Amino acid sequence: MTSPTIEAVTTSAAPAPVGPYNQAVKAGGVLYCSGQIALDPATGAMVGNGDVEAETRQVLSNLKAVLSEAGCTPQQVVRTTVFLADLGDFTKVNALYAEVFGAGVSPARACVEVAALPKDARVEIDCIAVLG
Repeated sequence: MTSPTIEAVTTSAAPAPVGPYNQAVKAGGVLYCSGQIALDPATGAMVGNGDVEAETRQVLSNLKAVLSEAGCTPQQVVRTTVFLADLGDFTKVNALYAEVFGAGVSPARACVEVAALPKDARVEIDCIAVLG
């Protein structure tokens, strides 16, 4: 039995990984995107100064850049996880999320409040997409 081809996906249009992981990995016709926080890809600095809407816009922009590099669109995303530092931000984040993932069949999703996120981010989102 042969192993599936596993390929890293990397783009300068999204923040470089800060640890031993990739922005995304293609395997068996599926794209697994690492969680994105509101880092500016050019500077590596956090965007938004604690404004969850500004952070969410940057997070979604980063995810779309990774999807695009892999040849995907948000419409190919089948699963997301949204991590919030404060579940009270759900309505604001959800409205912006719907602008990206609300067309057609919306992805399955989990949304959880967490004790903390890297760099004191207020939101992090990861996703899984089908290729092709």
